Amino acid sequence: MAPSAVEIPLPIPKSFSTPTSTPQPAEKAELKSPSSPLPEVKTFDASTCSVDELVSALRAAGGLVIRGLLNEQELASLEKDTRPWLDKDTAWDDGDFFPQETRRAFGMVSKSRTFAERIVANPLWLGVTDALLTSTLQANWIGDKNEVSVSRPQLNNTIVFSIGPGARDQALHRDDAIHHVYHPATATHEIGRDAGIGFFVAGKKTTKRNGATRFIPGSHLWDYAAGPPSESQTFYAELEPGDGFMVLSGCFHGGSANKTDQPNENGEVVPEERLVYSTFMTRGYLRQEENQYLVNPVEKVRELPESLQELVGYGLSKPFLGWVDLKDPIDEYCPNCDNHFVIDAVTPKAALKVESEDTRVDARMIKDERVKQSNEQSIFDLKGGTERLG
Repeated sequence: MAPSAVEIPLPIPKSFSTPTSTPQPAEKAELKSPSSPLPEVKTFDASTCSVDELVSALRAAGGLVIRGLLNEQELASLEKDTRPWLDKDTAWDDGDFFPQETRRAFGMVSKSRTFAERIVANPLWLGVTDALLTSTLQANWIGDKNEVSVSRPQLNNTIVFSIGPGARDQALHRDDAIHHVYHPATATHEIGRDAGIGFFVAGKKTTKRNGATRFIPGSHLWDYAAGPPSESQTFYAELEPGDGFMVLSGCFHGGSANKTDQPNENGEVVPEERLVYSTFMTRGYLRQEENQYLVNPVEKVRELPESLQELVGYGLSKPFLGWVDLKDPIDEYCPNCDNHFVIDAVTPKAALKVESEDTRVDARMIKDERVKQSNEQSIFDLKGGTERLG
């Protein structure tokens, strides 16, 4: 793609649409602080919940629980893929960020296709991250043309955690510190505040006793200078196998102590592993926490669907961040894909009309011959369908 070309995105499903932010003026609402009442942490069923419901709950509390995301077969596939990598990990010194009883595996999109497709590309997860982490540059004047650019979220990291008996609490922390984020207190959440979102899926039953992730609801709305965080305010995300927990990276959170090396209420010692599959997403123009280009072999990335290649980072962040030889790198990895196209930036179009609704869109390039021109509109064949540029 030349610098004068603009990518017209694929239609985002209606359920993935970014909700309108309607924050109340600060002077009419109380700014949130550690002394504010803690908001309710909601629980949803993966088979019935909507993206809009999840987004609303995250904005209010900073975290939520989703039941029944993965089935037994998917969990078995995940553990088969990841257990050898966990077994290869060695203990870190106990003074480090992770307790020495923890084992980790990284770079999971190239190590487990199930992890890539069922966790990283989970539709509910993608809907939430699209809604909260998509950035739109409305004012981008190039000469006498204003070119609106949409930057979609990208993969930030992938980690599998195995936390063994005897592990201590991980210190409460905010993950958006990696991007040097500071926010003052606010009364309500505003779209655009978040640098990232985390997603944890339980491979085994997760309880307060065996180390469930804990977080402070509502702490994403506090002044970041307020601290230190108090353990008395934490909520423990207790999960059944296949359940998930989402948390904004602006919330205080941390892994908890695995106390199953100690006698339980019956006086018995029953050691338990806490096994969790995690991933974070961040904004498309921020640096990734885990270097996806080094941790994932290129030949493995080429085996992934094009949409996952883009999430990993092999796609442009609009208007033109991440190019190789002034071209979209996705052309190198998916040169024959037929669901993206090129349009000249001299007469850019910002939206496709889909099912009689104007929908903001995000896509990539294909050959110019894929574009058919008419007097007032361009018609594009996308995955066998016809979309009209309004």
